[in-house]
Amino acid sequence: MHRQRADPLVVARVIGDVLDPFVRAAPLRVTYGSREVNNGCELKPSQVVNKPRVDVGGNDLRTFYTLVMVDPDAPSPSEPNHRETLHWLVANIPGTTGVNFGQEIVSYEEPKPTLGIHRFVFVLFQQPSRQTVEAPGWRPNFNTRDFAELYNLGSPVAAVYFNCQRESGCGGRRVYS
Repeated sequence: MHRQRADPLVVARVIGDVLDPFVRAAPLRVTYGSREVNNGCELKPSQVVNKPRVDVGGNDLRTFYTLVMVDPDAPSPSEPNHRETLHWLVANIPGTTGVNFGQEIVSYEEPKPTLGIHRFVFVLFQQPSRQTVEAPGWRPNFNTRDFAELYNLGSPVAAVYFNCQRESGCGGRRVYS
């Protein structure tokens, strides 16, 4: 008897807290340095200071994508009053390229969780066409679903997330303040 493997986005409540169920339709590869982001992997804040390399699949430069990066667990997973906090927004990314070929709408903000383990979610949408995307007026309380509806993006075509929590100190020593 073949057991179906549970979708890590469902298990981690990314589907539910951030996204509705969707069918993956495009490759998405996110790497910080040499470390590829896989669903549920743990990255330290010191590993995610600089924006990652993001490669978008597809087979046509005339197809455009939007990438959203959010933290649904801000300020803490037990009281996510800022759900979702927007960390990065890039639009008009041509298929088969990466975010460097897109238009950065909201600059990358490095993850700095202070309490608990936070999920940081990258969501990729296929745009109906090249379009003008306005920067939201705020980062906290961003809503990926509302954003997708506003710009007629439909369901995501890919998503991946990593876990991140505050580092306890430098070189294994505890820092007291």
